[in-house]
Amino acid sequence: MKLSQYYIQTLRETPSDAEVVSHKLMLRAGMIKKAAAGIYSYLPLGLRVIRKVENIVRKYMNEAGAIETLMPSVVPAELWKESGRWFVYGKELLRFKDRHDRDFCFGPTHEEVITDIVRNDIKSYKQLPVNLYQIQTKFRDEVRPRFGLMRGREFIMKDAYSFDIDNEGAEVSYNKMKEAYCKIFEACGLKYRMVDADSGAIGGSFSHEFMVLADTGEDFVISCDNCNYSANIEKAVVVDKPEENTEALASVEERLTPGQKTVEEVAKFLNLPTKKIVKTMILKVDENVVAVMIRGDHELNLPKVKNYLGGSVIEFADKNDIEMVSDGPMGYSGPIGLKCKVYADNAIKHLKNYVVGGNKKDLHLLNVNHERDFKIEAFGDFRNATPGDTCPECNKGKFQLTKGIEVGHIFKLGTKYSEAMNCVFLDKDGKAKPMIMGCYGIGIGRTAAAAIEQNHDEKGIIWPVQLAPFEVVVVPLNTNDEDVIKTADNIYTRLLNKGVDVCIDDRNERAGVKFNDADLIGYPVRVNVGKKALADGCVEIHIRKSGEQINVLIDDACDKIINVIEGLKQ
Repeated sequence: MKLSQYYIQTLRETPSDAEVVSHKLMLRAGMIKKAAAGIYSYLPLGLRVIRKVENIVRKYMNEAGAIETLMPSVVPAELWKESGRWFVYGKELLRFKDRHDRDFCFGPTHEEVITDIVRNDIKSYKQLPVNLYQIQTKFRDEVRPRFGLMRGREFIMKDAYSFDIDNEGAEVSYNKMKEAYCKIFEACGLKYRMVDADSGAIGGSFSHEFMVLADTGEDFVISCDNCNYSANIEKAVVVDKPEENTEALASVEERLTPGQKTVEEVAKFLNLPTKKIVKTMILKVDENVVAVMIRGDHELNLPKVKNYLGGSVIEFADKNDIEMVSDGPMGYSGPIGLKCKVYADNAIKHLKNYVVGGNKKDLHLLNVNHERDFKIEAFGDFRNATPGDTCPECNKGKFQLTKGIEVGHIFKLGTKYSEAMNCVFLDKDGKAKPMIMGCYGIGIGRTAAAAIEQNHDEKGIIWPVQLAPFEVVVVPLNTNDEDVIKTADNIYTRLLNKGVDVCIDDRNERAGVKFNDADLIGYPVRVNVGKKALADGCVEIHIRKSGEQINVLIDDACDKIINVIEGLKQ
């Protein structure tokens, strides 16, 4: 590709609305352009990266036995109502009506559509197992789209769905996908980790996330410093460790705390450690209002509470619900006298004489103790894991925290959708049984963005060679010099003929402009062709990742460039 004939729109300044590194650099490198909040056009360079991610995904999905299909983006509401998700998915589901006043949605995921296809086509155990996948545009109406392709509303996703006759077969399908995902992210040249994860709105019995490790990641990965246990912050299990507390019970004391609402404010005002302040969080699980108590130095984990209580939707209660169950204002809730069930994190078991809200404005209660002063319905693991917590797998190691970016998620769905939508097969005995399902997603654009978050410097992107828009850029430094142009064209043509993904920057620009663009865009290899080196019969090979510059004879240039590229793939 000759860049003088290509669509390249690099920017020197960072757009003001760009926040994270990948967003800034993709905009500046002319890879994406914003159309609306969370909605982007893929410009030619960016689309080349997207297609490379897609091709890697296709290769390993096909090798694992999955079969590509393509489902509609627009889905009739009837299918979502069959599964029950039409009523529980929330505002992220973009709903609309057609001209006949029929309800539709723009698919954020396609469990319902694929289940409808399979239930109509597959009738016998002899036709199973099957795994169908697609690479397609999705839409989720995020309340706060941000970070470019990292958290957009419209995005490209690979989603696959497996159907099996029993749990043993489903385990085989699930493990095939696990292995395929590992191969995919390794082939993309990314440092990643597979972690235990919560199934969220998709549902199912268990799941794993694939996280690209990056200091700029918005997700947290909990891992053990002694064994291979890893989980995301929502799933990481906190061990309930017995702690002896010989503190004598003191009498409850009312204390005015004017204007002190946060844990830190109350702790400082009362001159107590934050672990002695207990938050009483009023929540709504489906239609039921409950309270969950959590230590002041810990964070509530909503998915754990939802899973424990078996709900479909969980959210913080609104002002009216809080006032109804507490007879007090928002911000001062406490467990004593609440008109709802009270649950507590395991860490509360071992506390005595702690501080809670007094269900009145500017009032807290000191020396509160459960059992004596109020009833706890049940204790459970309701908090986020923290560094230093004991590993539940080996019971020896301690948790450590790293940052990551979720790029893939696999779920064992079981019969959640097949039962709801009557997706059944006849077994060997002629008995109808629901198919056991799994689903497997990869964010295509998110993977590209995560690669940038993991690979960049102050000059721009440093693409893994597998994902770069072009592996090599040939740069003639003097476009008015016939020998320079002829040599650059010759190297460019020879590389093309050898199957190298190469472009030539033949634009009528200064060398400095071309170098800056090359570093910003992140071509792994730059070949500089200039008069000075040509005088010695050489050209310069610049390696973006290391900054190394190699002088090589013109006749040896192509072989050397290919060797460099292969080395970068290792």
